[in-house]
Amino acid sequence: MARLDDLDMKILSALYSDASVSVPKLSKDLGVNLSVMYSRIKRLQKRGVIERFTVQVNEDRLGMRAGALAGLNIDPKQRESVLKEVEKIEGVRLIREVTGRFDIIANLKGQSLDELHRAVNDVIGKIPGVMHTEIFMEVSRRNPPVAFKLVE
Repeated sequence: MARLDDLDMKILSALYSDASVSVPKLSKDLGVNLSVMYSRIKRLQKRGVIERFTVQVNEDRLGMRAGALAGLNIDPKQRESVLKEVEKIEGVRLIREVTGRFDIIANLKGQSLDELHRAVNDVIGKIPGVMHTEIFMEVSRRNPPVAFKLVE
């Protein structure tokens, strides 16, 4: 594990909130010399702590206002083929293999709850190897601020 300090954590928290922030602004906001800020960010990238800088799309503004989680129970012998088929489905944003009641949890986005319901029941539910599905419709969403902290 990479050795990180409090400044690294502050940099990560700031970039997590807004990866488009300029390095000079970040340097000023955190009260750190500009050259130190550049070298710290480069070091975090080299160590693999920062994998990439990306864009977070507001899907609500694109008409994708409905969200859901789908819990899937699958035949373990068909795990890989099920995962490949679920990955192909329009609206699937994230797939997690989990422990507990389900084998897979999939995050979905769509234009309506009906669209998501059909995707789970008529598409995902009919994939060979999917034995049971359950859908959890999103009724509200919050994105709490993230602050990375050192783990000793």
